[in-house]
Amino acid sequence: MRIEPFINDEQDPKNAEKVLGKISDMLTPGEQVIYLAVQKKPAVTLIPDSIVVTDKRLIFCKPGNLGLTTNFEIYSWKDIKDVSFKEEFFGAKFTAVPSSGENFTIDYIPKVQARKLFQFCNQQLERNRELERTQALEKEKALRPQNEIATRPSIEENFQKSFEQANIPVAPSVPVPEIAKSLEDEITQKLQKLRTLYEKQLITQEEYEAKKADILSQL
Repeated sequence: MRIEPFINDEQDPKNAEKVLGKISDMLTPGEQVIYLAVQKKPAVTLIPDSIVVTDKRLIFCKPGNLGLTTNFEIYSWKDIKDVSFKEEFFGAKFTAVPSSGENFTIDYIPKVQARKLFQFCNQQLERNRELERTQALEKEKALRPQNEIATRPSIEENFQKSFEQANIPVAPSVPVPEIAKSLEDEITQKLQKLRTLYEKQLITQEEYEAKKADILSQL
């Protein structure tokens, strides 16, 4: 793995090469390293801690046994609730807040690296949240009955059922009268029946107004 893209913010090249060499053997297929932050204490630090951001995980690397071993604290993005950093006189403290368990912190991260680290981590967290929202919507859509809309009663069917429950006969369809007065009488009868349904609370006011407007449109 080339280290040049990861030493733009004063990361120590030798330490960066050691960390990335170990991380490259841990990457899953298609996983890519996005950023590397390396601890820098006021005194000379031969074996600094480091933090690696990939598009799938957040990895804390803490060397032990004089650099002969390395302890890795690894979190997938779905297991991270939040990240934060606090600038101090010397560098900054960077903290990961997991969904469960204790927070994990590394101090003396150079301030510019801590800011970049915070930026890239939040980008990955937001990307993961958006993916979870999309998956949840797709799951909800898959569980929804396919014929939900087709089987939903229409407004006309609801009105027809309401008329039948009120034992009010529905006038059969007849040709449009040639005389305007006959048409007016028919509309008046419909309005009266509609009003009766509403007064008996067999239909809501919204349904009443909608049907009334529909009847009046026949004038």
